[in-house]
Amino acid sequence: MSQVDDTPRTYSGALLAVLAVALLAAVGGLIWSYTLSSRLTKQEAALADANQQNVKLDAKLRETDARLKVATEELGQSLGLTQKQMDARAQEIIRREKADEANAQRLETAQKETAQAVTAVASDVSTVKTDVGGVKTDLTKTQSDLATTISQLQSMKGDLDGHSTLIARNHDELELLKHKGDRTYYEFTLTKGQKKPVGTVSLALTKADPKKNTFNLEVTSDDRTVPKNNRGVFEPLQFYSGKDQMLYEIVVNAVSSNKQVTGYLSAPKSAPVPPTVP
Repeated sequence: MSQVDDTPRTYSGALLAVLAVALLAAVGGLIWSYTLSSRLTKQEAALADANQQNVKLDAKLRETDARLKVATEELGQSLGLTQKQMDARAQEIIRREKADEANAQRLETAQKETAQAVTAVASDVSTVKTDVGGVKTDLTKTQSDLATTISQLQSMKGDLDGHSTLIARNHDELELLKHKGDRTYYEFTLTKGQKKPVGTVSLALTKADPKKNTFNLEVTSDDRTVPKNNRGVFEPLQFYSGKDQMLYEIVVNAVSSNKQVTGYLSAPKSAPVPPTVP
């Protein structure tokens, strides 16, 4: 009877042990499942984050590829342009070298021509120096002859206050007086009955006697007319004219048979000059 009672108790203890082990196993499984689920959740979150990073990286990679493509195209264009520029520069250098060679040849030719010209000019200068020496000698002689000739000109007293002056008896002597340069001379030819402007005055021939070499003149100056009657050739006819009352002289050196007289008017260098007719 006691054996029968002991058997259930043994079975009951074993069962409890099995149940305990199963319970522990179940609890362990739950713990392991929870832990595994938690890790799996973290891994999924990390995977999702990695996917997002991959998307961003992919976008950046596409953007970088686009930029790289543009940069490559620009670099290609730049290289192409640079090559064209280098070719153009090379052609320019070649052209300049050719131009420099041509310029050097022209310069050499010009230098030779200049040297020849300088030699010719030096020869001409030597000749000119010789000629100038001769001209100086001739000029000195001419000046001496002119002074001698001028000293031989006749000096006559004028009809105004006995003022003496050198007169020219013909055109050649008048040219000598002009060379002195101290007065201005106006040559004239007057016909009887004619009133003619000479310099800044007007002259009118009213009478001419070729046999006696006498004549009558009317001199109009400063709106006044002054008669010069019964005058002879080579006689200085003097009068004052102008605001500053400068001395003028008239010399008739020929009376012709056709009722004409020829001569000249002498005026100071500082006297007014007749207006120029356009």
